[in-house]
Amino acid sequence: MKQFQKSKNITLLQAFDLDNQQFSVRVGKDRSWHSYNIKVRARKYVSDFLLSWEHRQDIPLSSLQLDFIQRFSTYLSVERGLRGGTIWLNCMMLKGVVQRAHKRGLIKSSPFAEFHIAKNIRERQYLSEEELHQLMKFHFADPMQAYTRDLFVFSALTGMSFVDIRELRKSGIHKIEGHEWIITTRRKTGVPFKVRLLPQAQVILQRYLSPDKEEIFDRLGYHAVAKRLCRIMEDNGINKHVTFHCARHTFAIMALNHGIPIESVSRILGHSNITTTQIYARVTMEKLNDDFLRLEQGLSSKFSKSIGKRLHIIIKKSILSFLHLLA
Repeated sequence: MKQFQKSKNITLLQAFDLDNQQFSVRVGKDRSWHSYNIKVRARKYVSDFLLSWEHRQDIPLSSLQLDFIQRFSTYLSVERGLRGGTIWLNCMMLKGVVQRAHKRGLIKSSPFAEFHIAKNIRERQYLSEEELHQLMKFHFADPMQAYTRDLFVFSALTGMSFVDIRELRKSGIHKIEGHEWIITTRRKTGVPFKVRLLPQAQVILQRYLSPDKEEIFDRLGYHAVAKRLCRIMEDNGINKHVTFHCARHTFAIMALNHGIPIESVSRILGHSNITTTQIYARVTMEKLNDDFLRLEQGLSSKFSKSIGKRLHIIIKKSILSFLHLLA
């Protein structure tokens, strides 16, 4: 880093490389390869943008202006065909690199400090309980497809991410008051989490436990699993764009819909901030209808009695007034 501090002409791509290099040494500790690859891809988008729209190999950090990142955002949309959340992510990667360069004293100020862009997150996809049950019952002739299905269902019943399932050990399973619990730490955030195993999840776990191994699930690559997952959904007639991460969404929706408080869901998912969990805090029309039905049933008896009593008083007064007129 010292060699950059001495240079008055540190470039944007040099700053990107420095940032990515410092991130890479944390991979496998408190950062994942997936996150690192996102940063590498963002760097390539910036490099391609410089060549295609700016007609230059690189640009000094000191010459950056706010309109640079604004043009980069337009480039990602117009030339690369990216959309909402992906554009936001890459712009935030660029903004973060420049702001950290400012904090390191490589530039006097961050030209992107005032840049804001709407994240425009798409509706997070998840399986309904009926679709999940259908998936659980389906018979797969291909054992690898059956294995992929089991991984997905296990995630949907525990809220665990792919990397946390893949790294699950026997030592992470504990018996507490007659129930089996998974107690471990999320790889991504380093936040401890605990989840009680539902009976269906226990069945899957027992299927893959081996007396010879501490690991429970084989170390399959994420992309191999994701590829099979698309075929599995097609075979089950589920017409949704389902990624493995949708299993966590499915768990969160089911848990909230069945009345588990959002604070508990946040702890189960191992979120470092409850605002992350609030993304899942939607309700289905079925849950909304059930909630209104309970409200209607709870209030109808009280309100009907109140209305009936008031109506009786009104009728009584009317009768007395009528008798008074007759007299």
